[in-house]
Amino acid sequence: MTYVRLTIALGLAAMTAACGKKAETPVAAETNQAAPAAATMNSDMGNMAMAPAATAPIMAKGHGTVTAIDKTAGTITLDHGPIPEAKWPAMTMAFKAAPAITDAAKVGDKVDFDLTLTGSAGEVTAIHKQP
Repeated sequence: MTYVRLTIALGLAAMTAACGKKAETPVAAETNQAAPAAATMNSDMGNMAMAPAATAPIMAKGHGTVTAIDKTAGTITLDHGPIPEAKWPAMTMAFKAAPAITDAAKVGDKVDFDLTLTGSAGEVTAIHKQP
């Protein structure tokens, strides 16, 4: 029982001593620089560019292959090359698409396409089969 009381007393003393101290964490300066902890990221995600702001849609063009079409969901999945305007590497992803676009394409088609990008989402606004 003496050990329990001693442990409780030491725990309370440590918590009371720590009450007046503030944790020191790196804070980004007003110059929009990243905190030092962010600079030590080891994964590729640390070097990936952020998507444009949701209020700033941009137009982009791409080349790829249609891998899936979901007319019910209104999406087309493309295995596309890099899209420099979005700072995206080559990847496979689904995009929103109007019925006229999903009707004009079929799985396996090699296509050139136009995108409207808002944040990390995109919509195919035009599609053209490659010869």
